This record gives sequence, C-alpha cells and structure tokens, in this order.
Amino acid sequence: MRTAFLLGSLALGLSACTVSVQSNTGLSGSRSNLISSLRPDRGEGASYAVGSQVRFSLTTRTPGYVTLISLDPSGRGNVLIRGAAVNAGTTTFPRAEDGVSYDVAPPLGLQRVRAIFTRVRPTVDVVLQGQYSGDSWNTVTTSYLRPYAAPDRDVQETFFYIR
Repeated sequence: MRTAFLLGSLALGLSACTVSVQSNTGLSGSRSNLISSLRPDRGEGASYAVGSQVRFSLTTRTPGYVTLISLDPSGRGNVLIRGAAVNAGTTTFPRAEDGVSYDVAPPLGLQRVRAIFTRVRPTVDVVLQGQYSGDSWNTVTTSYLRPYAAPDRDVQETFFYIR
C-alpha cells in the first residue's frame, strides 16, 4: 500500500513537470531529428595526431543534402563539403567521389565538426571568414538554415582532439 502511494505521488508530481531533452543545445534547426548520428571514425572525443586522416560517419533518416563545416581550435571555420547529396542511411565522408582527404593539421586542441542537413537542395552557400566564438559559430549555422522550413532541416555536431 505504501509503495503504491509513493509511486502515485511520484507520478502526480512528475506530471506537473515539463522535461525537455534536446541535442546540440543552441543550434537552431537541430530539432527535426533528420540526422540520427554524426561521429569521427575513432569515435566522438577521440584524439588524432597531426598528419593522420579523419573520416566522419553521418546517418540520416531521409535523403537530402549535407554541408560539413569545422571549427578548429583557434576559432577558424572551414567548409569540408557543400551540399553533398546523401541517401537515407549512413554515409562516410570524405566519399571516394569527393577526391579529397581530411588530413589533421595544427593548431592542437578541440576540433568541432558540424553537419548541416536539408531535405531540399541548398540554394545558398555557407561562407566562413575570420574567427568564430560559440555564439558567432551558431549564428553562421542559423543564417544558413533560415531559408529552409524547420521540418526540412537539421544540425548535428561532433568533436575530436588534435594532438
């Protein structure tokens, strides 16, 4: 009887609460759940030596277009790939048809990589110039996604360390 009362009280108390769980807090467009995962080939948070190569595994729930951007430890942004068409499922970047490799280079420290996904072909390009902080980095992503309807866009971010 006491257990039932405790469980009933707990359920009643929790029903009055609203719990929001959101990945990539601060990223406008990250609520659509179109990207199910983004990670470097050694796993999120792994270390890569200067000169080694890194690949990224991206899994999407629907076909669309992906732009990968990175923010190096000094705050400089880079575009890794623009508007790449992907099928639903897992795609590994760089792809053979991209004709590039992602070679790890200085500066040392935290490297962030963001996948920006749209269901429709992008009509604008991401332009990265200068240095970025967390807020200005998010502003770049938000500006890029603004023309696309919320259900048709998503953003995920991963990271690794350069040693």
